[in-house]
Formats: sequence, C-alpha cells, structure tokens
Amino acid sequence: LAHIGASLSPEVEVGAAQVLAVNTRARVCFQGQTPGHAGFVVGPAEAAELRAADGRAAEVMFPLLTGADLLGRVDGSPRRWVIDVGGRDEAAARGYAGPFARVEARVLPARRAALRAEEARNVGVTGGARGNRHHAHFLASWWQLSWRRGELLAAISRLPRYVVCARVSRRPVFEFVDARVRPGDSLVVFALADDYSFAVLQSSAHWAWLRARCSTLKRDWRYTSRTVFDSFPWPQAVDAGQVMTIAAAGRELRAVRGRLAAGLGRSRRLLYRGLAGPEMAALRAAHAQLDRAVLDAYGVAEEAEVLAELLALNLRLAATDGAVVGPG
Repeated sequence: LAHIGASLSPEVEVGAAQVLAVNTRARVCFQGQTPGHAGFVVGPAEAAELRAADGRAAEVMFPLLTGADLLGRVDGSPRRWVIDVGGRDEAAARGYAGPFARVEARVLPARRAALRAEEARNVGVTGGARGNRHHAHFLASWWQLSWRRGELLAAISRLPRYVVCARVSRRPVFEFVDARVRPGDSLVVFALADDYSFAVLQSSAHWAWLRARCSTLKRDWRYTSRTVFDSFPWPQAVDAGQVMTIAAAGRELRAVRGRLAAGLGRSRRLLYRGLAGPEMAALRAAHAQLDRAVLDAYGVAEEAEVLAELLALNLRLAATDGAVVGPG
C-alpha cells in the first residue's frame, strides 16, 4: 500500500490490491435469485390462472423483478412471477398441483437432457480427474430453483422493503422494492430499508467508488458485491442531523424521479439518458442536493476529492480494531 503514498488524486487507482473489505460483519448485499430455467418463470395471465385454479398456488408463486423491469418500465414493477417451492421435497412440492405440473413439463425434460450432455462431455476424462457434476446436482432437485439464495430471502424477510440496483448498467439507479417481491439475478440486492442507506448508495460518492472498483461488461458497469460494496467505507463521523438531512434528500430524489417518470411516461433508463434535458432540471437538482449532503458527511468540499478520501478512509478502517460504522 505504501506506493500510493501521499499523492492521492481523483484519478488514483483503487484496484483490488489497494483496499480491504470493511462491510463484512453483517452481510446485506446479495445477488438475486437464479431460477436456472424459464419453466420456473410465469407470465401474468398464466400466473392468474394458476392462482385462480388452486388457492395454495399463491404459497409458491411470487412477483419476480428483473433489471429490465426496474429500468425499462415506467413504474419499475415486475412483469412476471416465479415458482419457488423452497426447500420442499418432491412429495411436498407435488401438493401444489398447477405450479408443479408446469415445472415438471418444462424443467424436468431440460434437466435430463442437460445431464446427458454433461455425461457425454465427461466421457474420456482421465488421470483420476472427476467429471463435471453440475447438471447431476440440478436434476436431483429439478423442482427447485437452481440458486434460490436462501440467505438473501432470510435477510429481506425481516424488512418491509429493500434496495436494489441492476447488476449491469450505464449508471446505477437504486430503488426500494416491496419485500413481497422476489429479486431476479440481474439485480443486486441490499437488505436495507432505511432512507439514509438508500441515499448514500445513490450518491456520487458511491458512484465514484463503483466506477473505480467494479468490473465492466462492454460499455456498462457491473456492480460486484465483494469488490464494490464490501470495501465501500461509509461515513464514520456522521451525526444525527446529517443522517436526517441525507435521508430527506433521498426521499426527495425518489419523489422527484417518480413524478417525472409518471408525468413524462418515461422509464428510469430513459430519465437518466435524458438527464441533461431542460425537463430534467428538478432531477438534477435533487441529485445535487443529495450529493452535497453525503459529501458533507465525509467532510469533503468538492466531488473531485471524494475518491481519494474514500480510499484513505478504507485504509484507516481496515487497519483499526475498533467498531466500523456501516449502513443502516
């Protein structure tokens, strides 16, 4: 770390070798659920039919939000449903006749075919090497989602709402989601329900850290929980007044964004693509107000200074044995 020295600048490299995790004591950042096959995902009309035919179906069917829904729909609402029987065994899952029959008809044949292909690839593996058993595992529990993310579900089940952003995007847009909605794997999920945490995540400070620390996909930024969130240093000397100011700025930003989306009939993606337009003046002002409040909490006068301050703060926190102030 010494080679960074005292010459930190806004262009300082904040790569994997320079920072350490500081947000690992209580995990709150997750990837959304991965169904593993389209047979688990149901459109609105069919979902309504399944639920009408069997009242118990509602126990294993949930609205499923994707990054495309969040950024591409005017209200950011989920379009589809996911069938998730949880950790139930096959006999118990069969008790949900309609949803189970759909999964059995669509998922089971595909997983059998995937296993056959996997076994064919494994033929000829020599030297004591083990063949890939990926699809054998999925076939053994074919009626269950590939990656249900039980830890994620446990974390959000205790909350009325949680924060999400798309894993890959040109600019991260954070939003609250009702806890009854299941997040898809194109979303990063933050098990946080408070306005203060939302506001810091949506701020230019977090955006600067994200750009310096994330991976990329083509021209887009890809949010990574370990390199971005786990290492992001939250304000440490923030007082109650600053917290309330930041929280209020976050609420105002969401209110302005919601009014513009509804009034102009634009999705969040289109709002931010047109952010420079005159009709977006209120949204730009709301972001500026939020950013100023967060920068004040870090004790930074100019936005250009924040990345160097964040790196220095990360290094101080990683070296301390004391309590680290995080989100929440």
